[in-house]
Order: sequence, then C-alpha cells, then structure tokens
Amino acid sequence: MTTYQLEVIENTAKKDKPAQDQIPFGQTFTDHMYIMEYETEKGWHEPKIVPYGPISLDPAAMIFHYGQTVFEGMKAYRTEDGRVLLFRPVKNFERLNLSSERLSIPPIDEDLALEHLKQLIKLEKDWVPKTPGTSLYIRPYIISTDANLAVGPSSTYKYMVILSPVGSYFPGGLQPVVIHVEDKFTRAVKGGTGMAKTAGNYSSGYQAQANAKKEGNADVLWLDGVEKRYIEEVGSMNIFFKIDGEVFTPELNGSILKGITRMSIIELLGSWGISVTEKRMAIDELYEAYQAGKVEEVFGTGTAAVISPVGELNWQGQKMIINNHEIGELSQKLYDTITGIQTGKVEDTLGWTVEIN
Repeated sequence: MTTYQLEVIENTAKKDKPAQDQIPFGQTFTDHMYIMEYETEKGWHEPKIVPYGPISLDPAAMIFHYGQTVFEGMKAYRTEDGRVLLFRPVKNFERLNLSSERLSIPPIDEDLALEHLKQLIKLEKDWVPKTPGTSLYIRPYIISTDANLAVGPSSTYKYMVILSPVGSYFPGGLQPVVIHVEDKFTRAVKGGTGMAKTAGNYSSGYQAQANAKKEGNADVLWLDGVEKRYIEEVGSMNIFFKIDGEVFTPELNGSILKGITRMSIIELLGSWGISVTEKRMAIDELYEAYQAGKVEEVFGTGTAAVISPVGELNWQGQKMIINNHEIGELSQKLYDTITGIQTGKVEDTLGWTVEIN
C-alpha cells in the first residue's frame, strides 16, 4: 500500500453541538470527515481529513448499480475524568478487511487506518458527548467509484470515515423486546455475503422487519435460508441463549456476522469461568427447551445496544415468554461490565480499550 502524509484541512465554519439529552441516532454529524482514495496503479493514497460535506460521484459510479461496498460501526466513549476511549478498534478494521475480501475490494492498512482515525477523533474530541449512555458513533466505509456499467469489481474506491454523536440506546433503561421468528424471508445464506458487513444484508431485511413491527414485534429472529430451521441472527445483531445454566450462541457458519461484541461476550464469560458453546441451533429444539422450562435468558449483542434482552419470541403461533419479560442477571452483568469498560468505570484487564491522546 502506498502511504502519504495525512493532510488536514480544518473546518472554519463549526457547527453548534446538539443538546446531549436530545441526540437522535445517526442524524447529526461532526465538523470533519476522513477520505482516502484508491486506484489500481497507485493503491490507497491521498489520505485527508476535510470539512464534513457532500461528495461528488459520477451517476454511473458502480456503487449505485452493483452495491460493491462495506462498512463498520464502532464508538468512542467519554470517561468521567474526561478521557476518550475506543473499544477494540483493531478488531473492527480486521473485520472491514474481511468484508472487503468477500466483496472484492482491496484491503486497507489496518495500522494506518487506526492511526488516522485517532487523528480524526482527536480533532473532533469536543464532539464526544459526556452524558451517561451517550457516545460518538464511528462509521468507516468503502464505496466503489468507477463510472462503469460493466459487471465486475471497480478499479477505484473511496474509503471514508464519518462521526456522529449519539444518545443512549436505552434512554428508559434495558427493556426486553418482543421478537418474531421469521420463517418466510431470508437474511443470508452460507456462501453468500452474510458474513460480510455490506449494505445489501441490511436493506434486504427491511420488509420482514416492517411486517413484524405491524404485529407488535420489535424485530425478527432470522433462520437459515435453506431449511428455515436453524437460528442465525436477531435483527442486525448476534444472539445468545442461557439454557439450563449454560450459554449458547449460533456458530459462525459463513452467513453469520462475526460480531465484535459477540467476540467480547464470549471472551468475557470465559474470563469469568463460564464457557460458551457455539453450535448449530434449531428453533424447534429451542422451543422444546422452553417447554421444559430450561430457557432462562435470551439476548442480542451488537455495537449500538451492546446487550438487547429478549422478553418474548413468537414462532408459528407459539409465544415463548423469557424470564417473565425481565432482563436476566447474566445479561445485566454483561451489559454493566462491557459498558463499564468502554467508559472507564470498570478496569480494562483484557486490554480492549484504546485511549485517544
């Protein structure tokens, strides 16, 4: 990869920052953004931090027609003593390159990407909110930019990073949600792009999610695309089950995203002496365990929510009420520990945080 000196063009027209108790998710953006270009002959080059604003693309740019794009999601957190911490950013950049490989996008230099991200956040440090539960959401992404309608990988790309202050995901506290088990639509199949963090995986789920919400559900539990039997993800999150005292999660099979929070949950539980079994999990087997009174907790995991407890699963007319619609003890402990590490309230003995100096 060709590297150049990072150019910084400061924004002279600074924006007013939103009230920290009224920050909608993903609608407010900071004063600056990061852009780096790729050309086959040059590799990745010309990294810049520039004022946040529109970009210009040819109407024939391949991103508009063939969806060759990948993205990541991570956060920066403000500690009580004013420091700013990132949570496992190296893993996000590793996964970005994993997604890029699947979408035939050239890899970025992970060390350089982290260093330049630190520089961007250092410039935008005042945008990291201080109110408990808030954070600065970080969205790195890559788009294909060739003006070419031929089907095939682009030869030019833009790698960009934008930042958005966000409010608490659970302003009213952790509340277990009702989930519909989806047996019509498919999120992803093995051999497809389910293991990559790419745009089409998300928009293809909108119709199923909208139908579920019409029936009073918060989201959907996705089953495998072949047999419609094996559990994969919940909404856009990984999922965990505590059954008869043991913790289970669907194994990574090529159609399930390798979540950073999922990884952290498994490692954290391991440090507590609690093993997690990663296995192929059938929905009918889960229902049998529920009927036997063995399903104790169910929760989704992801960057936005960290832990999202499930209070009810609706499957083929059957309702599985989980822990009387209350958050479980293990779910709460995991949430408190991970958010505590992210915000500096809990000692980071696992070396997960990176401080912005």
